Amino acid sequence: MGRKKFDIPEMYQSPIIRKVKEANKVIDPTKKDLEPSVLDFGPVRFLVPRHFGFCYGVENAIDIAYRAVAENPDKDIYLLSEMIHNPTVNEDLLDRGVQFLFETDGSELIPIESLDEDDIVIVPAFGTTIEIQKKLQAQGIDPYEFNTTCPFVEKVWKRGTQLGKKGYSLVIHGKHRHEETRATFSHSADHSDCVVVLNLEEAQILAEIMTEKRPLEDFEEHFGHKSTEGFDPLEDLRQFGVINQTTMLATETQQVMDVLKKAAIERFGESDILDHFADTSDTLCYATNENQSATLALAETDADLSIVVGGYNSSNTMHLVEILEQHFPTYHIRDAEEMDGPGSIQHFNQWDKELKKTQQWLPKDNHPVNIAITSGASCPDVLVDEVMLEILSFYEDTRAVDEVIEPFEKELEVEA
Repeated sequence: MGRKKFDIPEMYQSPIIRKVKEANKVIDPTKKDLEPSVLDFGPVRFLVPRHFGFCYGVENAIDIAYRAVAENPDKDIYLLSEMIHNPTVNEDLLDRGVQFLFETDGSELIPIESLDEDDIVIVPAFGTTIEIQKKLQAQGIDPYEFNTTCPFVEKVWKRGTQLGKKGYSLVIHGKHRHEETRATFSHSADHSDCVVVLNLEEAQILAEIMTEKRPLEDFEEHFGHKSTEGFDPLEDLRQFGVINQTTMLATETQQVMDVLKKAAIERFGESDILDHFADTSDTLCYATNENQSATLALAETDADLSIVVGGYNSSNTMHLVEILEQHFPTYHIRDAEEMDGPGSIQHFNQWDKELKKTQQWLPKDNHPVNIAITSGASCPDVLVDEVMLEILSFYEDTRAVDEVIEPFEKELEVEA
């Protein structure tokens, strides 16, 4: 897929991070170097991964959505639900008069039946279900006119369709209530028997049911609420492939594939495995892979702590937190306003599903303090800039921003 140039609103442009990213593209055009960049401000140093922030699908969605708003000032414009999982972007669209039809969990805010053919509906980057597409069409609305569905989500659907035509069932690695997984399930169930698997533990349970090490009743208990009606794991997993919610940990999707492939080999034999298990590893989203690989490299640094900026309901952001919190104290914040000086920070704990406050979160005696910082794929770079600038305000005698980013600007000048 060629790299398209997107029109991203000025307010999301970032003076610091943008320069670092552009310079890294010049230094490492093949994207093989995962060594984090260092922004040395003296008393505090920021370690910045090679890949993070807005991905192709998010830039595409923002471009389409803002163009729809600008080109249709006299029309009622609706988003099916949050376009991406970032509150800054969604709140700005609301401020511009866009309304949401659904909450992220699928509960209705405005009935589709109340819309008319002059209204505009923007499909979010996660895509939407076939049922909702049909409802919009019944109201005379073209759901594809302003369709921001990520091309890599659509790639997963296309592979699912190819497999469905060959009689394969589908195992979907994802969170069954997430908008993208609901959409993928709908498109997949149109042609295949489907079951959603959350993690490696559930994949193991399904593998044991497949190989009859667990009773068949266990399927209903663990998967009955997230599979197509009448799904029979002994029959329907005779031929199957694994596809995923693109924001899941790519390494975990691969592990899910490996566990289920092993079960299929146990059941059908190694020599015939290609007749029973489809290799779908090429459907894994490249941006998710890049961001997670860069985060793993960030985790290997000697940072004192890490900050992950992004929406609290953003799946890909939470996976970055999951990687980093195994190595150092990690704080998932939505923006700079979550910091109340060096003494207190409010952050999201995904395991308890609640906001928490941590006191004295910045180490006092470390000189310099090394902070690993990154953000989710739906987070504008400017929010990362603002977090860094806020932290810098806690310190005296920091180096000027222009001085710190000068080496990166020189790389760009050489390229020009």
